[in-house]
Amino acid sequence: MEIIIQATPEAAADVAARIVARQLREKPACVLGLATGITPLLLYQKLIALHLDWSGVTTFNLDEYIGLPRGHPQSYHTFMWENLFKHVNIVAENVHIPDGNAQNIPESCATYEARIHSAGGIDLQVLGIGTDGHIGFNEPTSSLASRTRIKTLTPRTRQDNARYFGSEEDVPHHVVTMGIGTIMEAKQNLLLATGQHKAHAIAEAVEGPVTSMNPASILQLHPRVKVTLDEAAASGLQRAEYYRWVYDHKPDWQAL
Repeated sequence: MEIIIQATPEAAADVAARIVARQLREKPACVLGLATGITPLLLYQKLIALHLDWSGVTTFNLDEYIGLPRGHPQSYHTFMWENLFKHVNIVAENVHIPDGNAQNIPESCATYEARIHSAGGIDLQVLGIGTDGHIGFNEPTSSLASRTRIKTLTPRTRQDNARYFGSEEDVPHHVVTMGIGTIMEAKQNLLLATGQHKAHAIAEAVEGPVTSMNPASILQLHPRVKVTLDEAAASGLQRAEYYRWVYDHKPDWQAL
């Protein structure tokens, strides 16, 4: 796990964008796993500005609310098209987002897993982290071997997401999310976190024990993980100075 600490959210997103851009340039027909929310928004803005070639890229999103129409302003389908896909030359048929309105949700989840497998697996998975350590919508106590499935949101997550909906009452109770086992099969994971409110979750995920109480901590067991943080999100890390030293002294062939 490589911890990259930058001064500001913009600088952290810039590093993350360079990591994704390298993936697209090295493998134009790569498979990306993508996240939604305020944290990756800066990343997507920077990727758009780079004018990369997305024509061969296939994407799989982490999650979607159950019961929201695709065109709802807070659906993740709307989020991805408004904030990334319509600004790049991606082929619409290569975009995959979980279907929160499928008649048979479990069957739809199994199909989603099969599509990831048929695409050759995810080359690079972009992740955010919740204030309780969730990745995707894998809430605390989620199985560390889980697959794409239905999850019930915790009150804390619904409270955190109420700002997007206007009130907590309007936040759906259920979602479809990629499982932790699915995330761990990605060839590389990139976790982006900014803000003081993420500091505790990041400290537990990076330096605490591997536990389902902080689902992101499972990333300690993945062979290729980069965690890009601003100073605020890194403020709870005990070995922050070491992580800075490592990043500043990379050999030339490892430089971003």
